[in-house]
Amino acid sequence: MKKISRAIIKFFRAIARFFDRWLITPITKAFVTVRDFFSSKGTKFEKILVNRQSLVIISLLFALVCFYAIDQKHISLIDNSAEVLNNQKVSVNYNEALYVVEGVPDEVDVTLIGRKMDVYLAKQYPLNEVTLDLTGYTPGSYSVDFKYKQAVSSVEYKVYPSSVNIRIYDKITVTKEVSTDLIHKDNLDSKLSIDSIVLDNDKVAVKGAAHQLDKVAIVKANIDVDRLSNEKVGTTSLTDIPLIAYDDKGNKLDVEIVPAKVNATLKISSPSKQIPIKLIVEGETTGVAVKSLTSSVNTVTVYGNQETIDTIEYLPVTVDINGVKEDKTYSINLAKPTGIRDISVKTITVTLKVGEIESRDIPSVRIDAINLNSAYSLKVIGEENTTATVIVNGSKDIIDKIDATSIRAYIDLEGLGVGEHTVLVHVEGENTLVTYAPRVKEIKVSIIKK
Repeated sequence: MKKISRAIIKFFRAIARFFDRWLITPITKAFVTVRDFFSSKGTKFEKILVNRQSLVIISLLFALVCFYAIDQKHISLIDNSAEVLNNQKVSVNYNEALYVVEGVPDEVDVTLIGRKMDVYLAKQYPLNEVTLDLTGYTPGSYSVDFKYKQAVSSVEYKVYPSSVNIRIYDKITVTKEVSTDLIHKDNLDSKLSIDSIVLDNDKVAVKGAAHQLDKVAIVKANIDVDRLSNEKVGTTSLTDIPLIAYDDKGNKLDVEIVPAKVNATLKISSPSKQIPIKLIVEGETTGVAVKSLTSSVNTVTVYGNQETIDTIEYLPVTVDINGVKEDKTYSINLAKPTGIRDISVKTITVTLKVGEIESRDIPSVRIDAINLNSAYSLKVIGEENTTATVIVNGSKDIIDKIDATSIRAYIDLEGLGVGEHTVLVHVEGENTLVTYAPRVKEIKVSIIKK
């Protein structure tokens, strides 16, 4: 055990003597020498420091040392780094008059790799467009590398993707007619109407690959009503209306259209018509009859396309009298008929007056037949069944004025064939304030083949 202890002590003493001889003693001597030098040569050293030429030389040497340290990556400031520039535009060089290119992305990503300081500098320079040079290429399929110019030579530029698979087609041309469509049409003054649209070019050239042109179903000039700065009756013009090609499903197609824009002349009018209001009752009163039904407004002016307003003879207004037992006043919002954009009056007041119910028979109302097949003829069984007696119920003042000429009675023979049939008698009258009913509800008829 003692031998082992002595050996360990001897080992550590040898290490101490080694460091004392080769490290501590030389360093100590060096510091003493430097101290003695500055102590004995202090005056000369001070003269060197105050000499202008000496300071310039020392400064130059210090700058060279710093430059060397930076250039040899001896400081952390110049460690390698990477930055990604996203969504860089791609420029394609090819003969656009002859060919169509498919498969080229609009944007790519570029990664900058280099020293931090160089990468930072490279980011300050605008990156030249990433290009795909297809000069000299003919129709076919190719894999082509992207090209780019390095703004800073000490930085490595990497494009992702580095290459792309493209397809080149022959460009062909077809002629298409241009149609028009109004967008934001609801924003047009409701009293105005666009009667006609005339384009300065109604036919255009559509260019592209054959398979692209096969998809073109229509070329449209979308007329934006919001662009009409002077909305009034007369003629107005719109310029630079873009043309868009669509397929049969309404999807936009990426094809070339020449010219790409057109001008349009629009004719604006304000068709209108004054029509009467027709009050129509709905439902039945309880224990009373309608004596009178009057409106605060008898006529209104409607605005719309001329073709639409020409077909409108009156404005129907429904008044719900179901369950009414006494006089009543209604405030009714007028509904615009289909195809009508505006109406001069929006709300009317309707006054309903009631009275006692009375009945009256109107005899000798001729019965007509409708929907009889042209291959058949009709014979009414019984002379008494050629006319009907109609019961009218309502206010005395009203029913006293009703005669057979204002009542229609008919039978509906739709779907009936040869033979005898019992059919319902229908009656209706012009005055909606009374009710109509046939005294004989059914009659017998005979249908024979011609």
